[in-house]
Amino acid sequence: VQLVESGGGSVQPGGSLKLSCVASEFVASMGWFRQAPGKRREGVGGIESNGHMIVADSLKERFSVSKDNAKYTLYLQMNDLKPEDSGIYYCAGGVAGWWQLLQEDEYRFWGRGIQVSVDS
Repeated sequence: VQLVESGGGSVQPGGSLKLSCVASEFVASMGWFRQAPGKRREGVGGIESNGHMIVADSLKERFSVSKDNAKYTLYLQMNDLKPEDSGIYYCAGGVAGWWQLLQEDEYRFWGRGIQVSVDS
């Protein structure tokens, strides 16, 4: 399975971005992770094929995850972006249960990542 992210870029604080991740075939569970310079990769959000979706507690007021199963595409809508949201955002795919969607070890397939920069 190949995963390809798009939609990253530079944005000013308070702005919005929507990331997309297209899979080469159906993947049951998909998630977003991010890694800031000098920090560990962290789970952002994920969604199962049945639609059960979770977002990290610290982000749920501003971020949302959705999935179009027919298009094999995962989305991450990011609003009110802050400089601390900057980093590389990765798409991941696997068979994680809803309680595992933020655990990177539960994912088998990974995209190459895409840069998101938030600064003025």
